[in-house]
Amino acid sequence: MDKLKRALITGGSGDIGSAIAKQLAEDGFHVIVHANHNLAKAESIVADLTAQNLSAEAVQFDITQADAVETALNALLELGPIQVIVNNAGIHDDAVMAGMTAEQWQSVIDVSLNGFFNVTQPLLMPMIRTRWGRIINIASIAGVAGNRGQTNYAAAKAGLIGASKSLALELASRKITVNVIAPGIIEGDMTQDVFPPDVIKKAVPMQRAGQPDDIAHAVSYLASDKAGYITRQVLNINGGMI
Repeated sequence: MDKLKRALITGGSGDIGSAIAKQLAEDGFHVIVHANHNLAKAESIVADLTAQNLSAEAVQFDITQADAVETALNALLELGPIQVIVNNAGIHDDAVMAGMTAEQWQSVIDVSLNGFFNVTQPLLMPMIRTRWGRIINIASIAGVAGNRGQTNYAAAKAGLIGASKSLALELASRKITVNVIAPGIIEGDMTQDVFPPDVIKKAVPMQRAGQPDDIAHAVSYLASDKAGYITRQVLNINGGMI
């Protein structure tokens, strides 16, 4: 039996991350479910997957701490390359810019943008040597269109889109694709208190929030061999908002 390709999902303990982990495990990958604060949730997700005879493990580290990331990734790489990276981890700390603190700006940038670099860069050469890879970065509609009260989050996600497009050019000849998914309003802990039903109905042409599985299904496709000629693209999944 061929060894399973390995997929790392950062922020894998969250609503979208756990849906992605489940989908990729069902697709036949060995999934590495990353968490920072909520390792217990990641371990619970792994337990559910392994109970279904799917291949999974949990890992914990702070993606903003480069030394901690390097240590964790080196341990993972001892078992072979990671050929699918889903950079899903992100936070938001909203405020209009006139009232935003430097800490609010820096912390959001640090997770979404610096975290992407800290995780992805050390995994590139092992991936390149395999001549096959998928890097899928989860941005946001805010990074495409902007959003009031989210200059920090929009900047981080727009930066992630720009970095992805550049990295796609660098890796295309190595049969490694780099793409971005930009979700709109997706049901989950990060949105339930921010977007009440009446706001969603007005803002989204489909008049409903998306589901984490909507993102997971797109990741599934982009991680597959079927998407081997798709790179440097931004897929907007937002119910028609833009």
